[in-house]
Amino acid sequence: MRIHVRMALALTVLIGAAGCDKKADTPTAGETTMAPREAPPGTDWTETVAVTPEGGYVMGNPDAPVKFVEYASFTCSHCRDFARDATASLRDTYVKSGNVSWELRSFPLNPIDVAATLLVTCQGPGPVFKLMEQTFLEQDKWIQPYQKLTEQQQNQIAAMPEDQQFLGLARAGGLDTFYRVRGLPAARAEACLTDKAKIDAVVAMRDRGIKEDNVEGTPSFMINGEKIEEPPSWSAIEPVIKKAIG
Repeated sequence: MRIHVRMALALTVLIGAAGCDKKADTPTAGETTMAPREAPPGTDWTETVAVTPEGGYVMGNPDAPVKFVEYASFTCSHCRDFARDATASLRDTYVKSGNVSWELRSFPLNPIDVAATLLVTCQGPGPVFKLMEQTFLEQDKWIQPYQKLTEQQQNQIAAMPEDQQFLGLARAGGLDTFYRVRGLPAARAEACLTDKAKIDAVVAMRDRGIKEDNVEGTPSFMINGEKIEEPPSWSAIEPVIKKAIG
């Protein structure tokens, strides 16, 4: 399934619950017992970020015994809540120890998600997780212009040539500016937003999530290739990670 701005924008900008799982809380488990795994001298595992064969971005020890995968969409409010609750602990306690790697896979629910993914990943693997965190932390602000798009604006974007629509969408809501002040040059952003191969790769990752990993909503998680069925909150997911570490 291709995701184009020609889809009904009036529906796709109603961001929030659509396609997202509901948040729930469960008690936190006890401490982990596995010893830290040393990173290369002068670095720590949170500085190691690479592209995966599946098209995601993984942070941490490539030989970590626990491989945590998150499917997320940038406009999803429950993904935002998970990111706000989980990022610091997941990164600084689990990934930094070398026992857990964290892979982010984009699962776009609408064209805005595609545009955001293209911009978050535009500068290569290095800044992806930092930009992901900032995108979720500031979601309430950058999403507002999209919720206010007029029918005329939506029609203008839909009338653009197909290869220009994500660029038009990013500019209409100021998403390009959001990333420009975070170090993404305008010319590079334009190139990423109009790169057909990159767009196709984002959509292919979503399709893979549906067909191979049974992803039905966001956020969704896997540990060592197995889908986690617990509620999508950090208080529910952290005990599963601890148990996997041992």
